[in-house]
Amino acid sequence: MERPAAFSASYRVEAGAQWEPMLYLFVAVGAFVFSHFAPFPFLLDITDDTIWRMPRTERPTIYLTFDDGPNPTATPELLDVLARHDVRATFFVINKYLTRETVPIVRRTFEEGHAVGVHWHSRELLLKSPTYVASAIQEAAARLELETGHQACRVFRPHAGNRSIPMIKGAANAGFLVVGWSWMAFDFNWFTRRNADDLVPRLTRIASPGDIIVIHDGHHKDPRADRRYAIETVDRLIPELKKRGFEFGTICP
Repeated sequence: MERPAAFSASYRVEAGAQWEPMLYLFVAVGAFVFSHFAPFPFLLDITDDTIWRMPRTERPTIYLTFDDGPNPTATPELLDVLARHDVRATFFVINKYLTRETVPIVRRTFEEGHAVGVHWHSRELLLKSPTYVASAIQEAAARLELETGHQACRVFRPHAGNRSIPMIKGAANAGFLVVGWSWMAFDFNWFTRRNADDLVPRLTRIASPGDIIVIHDGHHKDPRADRRYAIETVDRLIPELKKRGFEFGTICP
């Protein structure tokens, strides 16, 4: 016997109503998980403890930042490029890459007017307590100061920008601001090798006042990674941004 059309429609409505709360739950859980890895400000970034772009200033300013150094093969050349263009930037350095060979490079970075903050080589801090995170960041900053004679900028960039509530709280407890980057303002290159020919036009086109750009002068697994693309990109990007009227600043003035 066929069910009446009204009964079938009512059954579908009831079935849909039963699944609706589960659908909302799945969406909420998915959004919460994604908030830890989103490469832009999202649910975890509603406080002043994180920053993904700098406040607008009277003069339009771009903030170049560099991750995963110090790299003994690339960072000195990058510093040469910045000096030639008379530009200051912010370097987020990995504590374990601070060695007898690289300490002079980081010291030079400070002495040439750049800011130096703390970076991390893995996602391990995502799962650590605020106390652990605070201690790890403070120890890295203290070692930077001890080895170079200069105080670290009170900023922290987690690996790949991945963050968690305990991590953000731990950084804040240590007196550090968690720093990301502006929308699409990083040196990815979908499915192709990173190169200046692709990166320079895109980064120039999307730039707006207060943007934080991130480029990698190192690699979280290879302390001597080939970063010629980064050096060439910066050398070509700075003049293009200057043509558009931008000045350059550091996250910590």
